[in-house]
Amino acid sequence: MQNIGETRLSETTFAVIDLETSGGSPKSGAGITEIGVVKVRGGVVLGTFQSFVDPGHSLPPFITQLTGITDEMLLSAPFIDEVLPTLFAFLGSPDETVLVAHNSPFDMSFLKAAALAHGFPWPNYLTVDTARLARSVLDRDEVANCRLGTLAEFFNAQTSPNHRALDDALATVDVLHGIIERLAGHKVGTFEEMRNFPSKKRRVKRPISE
Repeated sequence: MQNIGETRLSETTFAVIDLETSGGSPKSGAGITEIGVVKVRGGVVLGTFQSFVDPGHSLPPFITQLTGITDEMLLSAPFIDEVLPTLFAFLGSPDETVLVAHNSPFDMSFLKAAALAHGFPWPNYLTVDTARLARSVLDRDEVANCRLGTLAEFFNAQTSPNHRALDDALATVDVLHGIIERLAGHKVGTFEEMRNFPSKKRRVKRPISE
């Protein structure tokens, strides 16, 4: 089997994931409330996954105001230990799938904490943070910041992010594809090259069109 790092970006399977949560950190007792995933390869959507998750406690009012998710919407939702096996099955093998998220440390912290709390071994997925990559490939005169909403508008995403997991994942897919197009101008063609693309405090200048 080809090393995933050597795989061309056009042939890499990306699972673009977004979480909604009941707070800012699993260390504070916050839990996952919704998971959305879009699996893509070569610009083609292979499948989607969406599930509400019962975090085991009531939602703070500001979370409901932000996401539109209410306690009533989660009444019949499964707990995270019921969702994780189905999620991992959808994501597939870490030898074949790369996880993508916007501000991925946030999403990964919740997923890893949930897996640890319920005795699930964490698959050793390689991850991509679209926020980090955007800071590397976009110049300051192009976007005011690298928030998902800003990038979705810049790259003309078909779905507007709205703090709902699947919609935000769909928006991140378009952002990812826009970033990959930019990376091509820097002669980045494989996953390993993308993963190692420099992340600088000052964004790199746009490549000169040939």
